[in-house]
Amino acid sequence: METDGTGCDPKVLDEIQQRVLWLATRIVDAANHERETGDGVKVGGHQASSASLVTVMTALYFVYLDAADRVSVKPHASPVYHAIQYLLGNLDRSYLTTLRAFGGLQSYPSRTKDPDAVDFSTGSVGLGAAAPLFAAVTRRYVDAHFGARPHSRFIALIGDAELDEGNIWEAVADPATDGLGNVLWIVDLNRQSLDRVVPGVRIAQWEQQFAGAGWHVVEAKYGRKLQAAFARPGGDSLRAWIDAMPNEHYQSLFGLEPAAVRERFCDGAPADVTGFCADIPDDELAALVTDLAGHDLGALLDAFAACDAEKDRPSVLFAYTIKGWGLPIAGNPRNHSALLTTQQVDQLREQTGLTQATEWDRLDPMTPAGQWSAARREHLARPAPVASGTGASATNTPIAIPDSTGLRAARPISTQEAFGRLLVDLSRNESVAPYLVTTAPDVATSTNLAGFINRTGVFSPVPRRTWSEDPVLKWAEGPDGQHIELGISEMNLFLLLGQLGLASDLSDQLLLPVGTVYDPFVLRGLDAFIYSVYSGARFVVAGTPSGVTLAPEGGAHQSTITASVGLELPNVTFLEPAYAVALDWLLCGALQSVASREPAEAGSYYFRLTTRGIDQQPFQAARDRLGDAILRRQVLAGAYRLVDAAAEDGAPPVYLVGTGAVMPEVLAAAAELADEGIAATVVDVTSPDRLYRAWQRTLRQGVRTATAPSIPGALRSAFPERAPVVTVHDAASHTMSWLGSALGGPAVSLGVDAFGQSGSVADLYRAHDLDSGSIVNAALAALSLR
Repeated sequence: METDGTGCDPKVLDEIQQRVLWLATRIVDAANHERETGDGVKVGGHQASSASLVTVMTALYFVYLDAADRVSVKPHASPVYHAIQYLLGNLDRSYLTTLRAFGGLQSYPSRTKDPDAVDFSTGSVGLGAAAPLFAAVTRRYVDAHFGARPHSRFIALIGDAELDEGNIWEAVADPATDGLGNVLWIVDLNRQSLDRVVPGVRIAQWEQQFAGAGWHVVEAKYGRKLQAAFARPGGDSLRAWIDAMPNEHYQSLFGLEPAAVRERFCDGAPADVTGFCADIPDDELAALVTDLAGHDLGALLDAFAACDAEKDRPSVLFAYTIKGWGLPIAGNPRNHSALLTTQQVDQLREQTGLTQATEWDRLDPMTPAGQWSAARREHLARPAPVASGTGASATNTPIAIPDSTGLRAARPISTQEAFGRLLVDLSRNESVAPYLVTTAPDVATSTNLAGFINRTGVFSPVPRRTWSEDPVLKWAEGPDGQHIELGISEMNLFLLLGQLGLASDLSDQLLLPVGTVYDPFVLRGLDAFIYSVYSGARFVVAGTPSGVTLAPEGGAHQSTITASVGLELPNVTFLEPAYAVALDWLLCGALQSVASREPAEAGSYYFRLTTRGIDQQPFQAARDRLGDAILRRQVLAGAYRLVDAAAEDGAPPVYLVGTGAVMPEVLAAAAELADEGIAATVVDVTSPDRLYRAWQRTLRQGVRTATAPSIPGALRSAFPERAPVVTVHDAASHTMSWLGSALGGPAVSLGVDAFGQSGSVADLYRAHDLDSGSIVNAALAALSLR
């Protein structure tokens, strides 16, 4: 049997890829033509974009991949991925008709929503492409610290239009991604975008950009039939003509009858080209001039092998493909979201040798194709995930994270400084230290990671000599370092945090990832932040410094809406403590959850911190009043009474509710109100997010059971009596404006609802009504609304 170097008869592989093409096409067809949605909204799908990657993905899954390899599939090739998983026996047949249905196959590959195992979520273009690169960075770190894992290749299938996304080039250019020989990006170069055939293919520019970043660049442009034609006398002129042909001209060849292909192909061609083609029959010529390597299994496997040979740098393979390959809409400028008609689907079914009774069948296990598929299923089978249990690493070693580091803070201290001290304390804990890894986009020292770096070093695959001695910061780089330094790219920060936070799944090693970033620039990395938590990653990130409290820096560096993002982002718990010990409890609790395979609160943790030093005595007074056990429980739940004002007879009560850096002004306002005979209880909200979710859970439960909602315990503990509320937050005022509704009373919300400017803290607080006088007036206004 001819095997063509793959171990499999090329005819068998062709039979498999034809079945993959059919299933991928039919999956989209069934979703659009056979399922009643009841809302009149088009279901959609991408038959043409799927078809362009059928050969590439057949070569990968049915020949090239090993079980330990990890693959990111471009969003629009989701039907191809599910078709392959079905043929490999990893997806039940019942799902094939559920594309884009509730509980069914997702529109784009999803780690957390799809029924079959997906390595990397994709959908927001550019992010799923870059994720394997940072997964490889993570693997290199894991191998250096915990011993080598089985060799894995990290592969991304990328649509050519995704190379327009800026985050792609930020990832490629970052020094942290240098030298990763186990990375392969395959660009689906079908030369079409959503709207059109792209007038000029920028492949030369892209190749130069990759090469300039140190990547190995490979082209799979011409199939073997064309390569053989180029080798014949006169073939050089044929190649030169095709290379010089404008993209629109070449794309117009598809969908034409063979005689028309000849006429269109030779339009304007030199005489030696028309002469070369003269003796080739129309059918053969049409097949020849459209023979691209992206649909030649042998050519692709040769290209994969060339990439494997490069051990010390990432590879990028530009695979020339046809959008809509094998379908009647191939090459059509408007085929991006086009759907085959029922008649066209019937014709494709017949061409594939299937009937309506057999169209959903797997490959016959008694045939060579079925037997090869079964063998590949066995080859690609992965061991069951390690059952580590709560708080254990992937090597089954318990990570005993304490409830507190025992931080002492007698003097005024900022939460940013306290955060740095806590990480240093945790790095001294032998049970926790090995799993901690920090990262920052060139802001490590200015976000107080210097102490941690001094103790643990900076990660580098090889030791690097330090040429400048710094008495404050020891920037020692080597394989034992536990800080990964990035260039100035917040997108890279969140992509790396996401992959570090998935290390237990992708590299069989649980880590405790902690990142820092200037809080206003959380928004610059927001797309990658969302991507990572949607993918199920667990990590801690500190946005610091934050708010207009960073007064001298001016409006460009003063964050206002980041708190709203933290509150509203799913799979993220937003925390903004004011006091150092509260931060200690919250950070240890967050790391306990990250370390747990079954946390009570899934997801990642976003701490919004400040550089403003705050007197810690008010918190100590609350500790003395309540005791650590009760106070810690309330801090973790989201709120506690910092000052519990006992209302005397006739004294009107009011709650002053603060979050973060504004607590000194809130306390000063409470004292002034007390002098005026008003009982002002001060509530410190450590997590608006936890309070809001607790309230929403009770509301949703009431809605779903048609019962009266209860008041959640966290709110009941902090607000035992009904009274007017003033919320104060160095962030958009609406972040806590819901509290009045939750408590059923009048509320006035103070916050930052305009861009800031340079000045002192006092200047900025007065300008945005965060000063104690404004808080007092807001309390009087709230009382007047009773």
